[in-house]
Formats: sequence, C-alpha cells, structure tokens
Amino acid sequence: MLGLILAEATALGTLGACIGAGIAAIAAGIGIGRIGGSAMESIARQPESTGDIRTNMIVIAALIEGVALIALIVCILALFV
Repeated sequence: MLGLILAEATALGTLGACIGAGIAAIAAGIGIGRIGGSAMESIARQPESTGDIRTNMIVIAALIEGVALIALIVCILALFV
C-alpha cells in the first residue's frame, strides 16, 4: 500500500514538472511575441529611434529567455531530485 502511494506521488511530481516546463515555454513565447509586436508598432510610429527600440527589445527578450531557462531547469531538477 505504501509503495503504491509513493509511486502515485512520484507520477504526480513528474506530471507537475512537465506541466510547469510547458507553462514556462508558453509564457516565454507569449512574452517575446508581445515585445516584438510592441517594438514594431513603436518603430512604425517613430522610425528615427529604431536603434534604441531594437536594443531595448533585445535586452528584454534576453531577460525573458533567462527566466524561462531557469524555470525549465527547476522543472528538470524536480524530475530527478
């Protein structure tokens, strides 16, 4: 009986880690898409500030990717630890 409960807890932990990794990837994709869309709108309104907007967009996208990578690593660690 105890073995069955532990097996179910392990399976639920694996399922939770997989769902967490999926949510992190989806959220990063949505965030970067919104950044790109907003940057294109602002470049269309003020073409003279294209360089500044592009630089800020790349920095923010890198920060979002960093957070998504950390979330994926945490989910992978939850699978194996």
